[in-house]
Amino acid sequence: MLVTNCISGSLDPYVPSEERPWNEERVKHLYRRLQYGAPPQQISEALALNPTDIVDQLITEAVNAPLPPAPEWATWAYSDYDDFFPQQEEQFIEWIIAWVREMKNVGLREKLSLFWHNHFVTQIETYICPSQMYSYHTLLRTFALGDFKQFVYEIGKTPAMLVYLNGVENTNEQPNENYARELFELFTLGRDNGYTQEDIEEAARALTGWVGYTDYCTGIDFVPLAHDSGEKTIFGQTGNWNYDDLNELIFSQRGEEVARFICTKIYTYFVHPEANELIIEGLAQTFRDSNWSIEAVLRQLFKSEHFFDDYAIGTLIKSPSDYFLQTVNTADFPVNDELMQAITYYTFILGQELFNPIDVAGWPGNRTWIDSTYLTVRWETNDGLLYYLYQNSPEVFVTLAIVLTQDSNNPEFITRKIIDYFIPHGLNEESLYDNATAVFKADVPQNYYDNGQWNLSWETAAAQVALLLQYISRFPEFQLY
Repeated sequence: MLVTNCISGSLDPYVPSEERPWNEERVKHLYRRLQYGAPPQQISEALALNPTDIVDQLITEAVNAPLPPAPEWATWAYSDYDDFFPQQEEQFIEWIIAWVREMKNVGLREKLSLFWHNHFVTQIETYICPSQMYSYHTLLRTFALGDFKQFVYEIGKTPAMLVYLNGVENTNEQPNENYARELFELFTLGRDNGYTQEDIEEAARALTGWVGYTDYCTGIDFVPLAHDSGEKTIFGQTGNWNYDDLNELIFSQRGEEVARFICTKIYTYFVHPEANELIIEGLAQTFRDSNWSIEAVLRQLFKSEHFFDDYAIGTLIKSPSDYFLQTVNTADFPVNDELMQAITYYTFILGQELFNPIDVAGWPGNRTWIDSTYLTVRWETNDGLLYYLYQNSPEVFVTLAIVLTQDSNNPEFITRKIIDYFIPHGLNEESLYDNATAVFKADVPQNYYDNGQWNLSWETAAAQVALLLQYISRFPEFQLY
């Protein structure tokens, strides 16, 4: 289904004006897109700052964020296990939960790591080794904002990728085209864009030789005897090309195609599901001019007047990870292991099993997150999350309402402020606010509101806010960010 992109503005830096003020709506937009939302205090502090400075700060923090400590099993081979499959499952779950925690705490780098995980796809159900999962994930984090050309070079040599796309079976006697095909189609150029079947076949020959196993779950080395050392013709260029040469050829011979393809993916992930060709062209030029710096592209995009345009706000559908983590971050709920486990499980239920995208093309995203099956499951899992949060941190619901309303005792005002805080652009009809207010009032008799006796200190207040959040989570607008 075509979604019209009405976003205006160029890649020039956003300068607040009367027409486009630096307001709460734009601040929330920035934090929803670059990380997983932000609590009211952080939003208030950001309003006093320059938007360009905040973008620079968030990106610099992501670039400099230290990697989490390696788990004890980070280098384990198969022979290091007492009982491989039970231990493997335990380590797999441990690392996924740890990643969800980092998504909440680190923000942009982890959001980008997830983006690249859905670009350079592997599936642990294929390679099964936790140590290979760890090395693959660490590479995603290391290059999340780095040198894309070097990123492509390194990703093809990771054991997870070599096993997943059959590079470990690619020899001079039996070339395997699987990785070469996806390298062009999914990782660098895009489908049917600047290459032929013959280019794939010749590229597969250049990639031969990465078959050196010593033990299962260890690294995979290059074996010269398994490499095809004959001449190959790729993109019309003939030579005795190898792995390194192929990487150079992609960027030297098809640089424009690479830049447009990757910038389009970044744009449709962070801005709008329909690409703006003029904006893509500008980003692609920056990508090439910066020698393939992902960071340079992101700084230009996220500072731009285009990114902060009104029509850019609320145009993307939340992924499962966004859906749950934005709720937790926006209300500033305390985090513990049990909550992280719950969110990890809920994202899995909604179709986003980390380290296991649905296929080599990854999760399609956007509208596919809310088909007829997943939409009702979203409501049910969100109910579960809100119930857990209410049982464990009821005071946070009240604090949120107090902060957003300056401790108002007006149920209509409280309802509107909470809705507008969680839903981009708010609701279009007053009747919807009226209905939501009725839900918020719950079973408290009307006379307590009329005479001003009710306030947010009442013992029912936490449950009332939780019920309101449950109610508005059914709105179509709640699915957007």
